[in-house]
Amino acid sequence: MNAASLRSMASHPSLSSRSSERLAPAFTVHTAHGERVRSRDGRELWLRGIEPGDVATLQRCFTRLSPEDIRRRFLHAMSELPAPMAQRLCNIDPARETALVLVDESVRPAEIRGVGRIYVDEAADSAEFSVIVEHDWSRVGLGALLMQRLVDDCRQRGLAELWGYVLLENRPMLELCRELGFTQRLMMDEPGTAQITLRL
Repeated sequence: MNAASLRSMASHPSLSSRSSERLAPAFTVHTAHGERVRSRDGRELWLRGIEPGDVATLQRCFTRLSPEDIRRRFLHAMSELPAPMAQRLCNIDPARETALVLVDESVRPAEIRGVGRIYVDEAADSAEFSVIVEHDWSRVGLGALLMQRLVDDCRQRGLAELWGYVLLENRPMLELCRELGFTQRLMMDEPGTAQITLRL
């Protein structure tokens, strides 16, 4: 993750001033370690690219997710994040993927509180996204921050479209994506699911 992909969310033209003020964390500071951010309720996190050494931390994050959180993120129930899957999620191919984590270093060991990632489909000139933030860290601008960084990354890659599947019951995510300019289309073959798309 380079400096260009860590641009300030508030300065990006895809966010209106109203959306930026409502959704953005209180501040961001760029360092060699990553991007230090503070949520609207005053808690500090580091935003950085995922690393191979994050496997155990990612698995611990999964254990703190509710069944509802897991179903909304993976679109089906999962009782655990198996080690092989966690290893795959932490060892990405930068040419085809971006994965960002929000790390809480106020505790020991440090904990991942949110994850945002894209999977690039070069043939379709698009990328699929996924975002999840722990319940206790939601509604404070962090999901919006992850989404905007993913949008920035896709634009830097020169992609034409960013898209994802969202359950209709996941109203906070649908509302966030509307704020960011995504359009919504119901999936006729997947009742209760919408495909949301942002033209870049």
